[in-house]
Amino acid sequence: MTEASPRGLIVELCRQFYTQGWVSGTGGGVSIRTGGRVYMAPSGVQKERIVESDLYVLDEEGSVLERPQASGLNPSACSPLFFNAFRMRDAGAVIHSHAMCAMLATLVFREAFECTELEMIKGISGHGYFDRLRVPIIENTAQERDLADSMANAIQAYPRSYAVLVRRHGVYIWGKDWVEAKTHAECYHYLFEAAVRMNGLGFDARKASEPTLDLLEGGKR
Repeated sequence: MTEASPRGLIVELCRQFYTQGWVSGTGGGVSIRTGGRVYMAPSGVQKERIVESDLYVLDEEGSVLERPQASGLNPSACSPLFFNAFRMRDAGAVIHSHAMCAMLATLVFREAFECTELEMIKGISGHGYFDRLRVPIIENTAQERDLADSMANAIQAYPRSYAVLVRRHGVYIWGKDWVEAKTHAECYHYLFEAAVRMNGLGFDARKASEPTLDLLEGGKR
């Protein structure tokens, strides 16, 4: 994959993320910024079936440079959100996921997702095992583009985060390039799922060094 073009990478990643439940039902997507150009899939299409000629190419100001060969396609509704990460964090790639674990995490936590002392925290740039990982949660809107301002405010308020969760919706995750964005996405999704499952078992992912509960023996904390 390291030798693939941005178009080829987006097609391959969308297919992979579809199998993981991140971009199902035409929702979600991937955008890559490189060489002064931004590549992204069109809006409202089945991401696992797109081909390279379906992609849009934009400049770094958001103007369309190349359109898909197929008719009836529109630029991704996520464009303003992708560009928030490009402009404010100098991201090289952004992944938008509708994964169940990301959505459920926004129901377990209020203003921000938090966890500590989970091994996969180390996969997020600048974080270690004993750090407290925090991801802001913003409220959903009827139209995706209307999330842009609240997402920008969250990015400013949480400078260490590489993600923004959207209540009852999903998550935007980025990195310096597609490799880091993919790594961050895999680690964040693991942590979201772990925290949700821990909550169901009576554990709080925000608390450090909780005693182990032997559920099989009916132990109590």
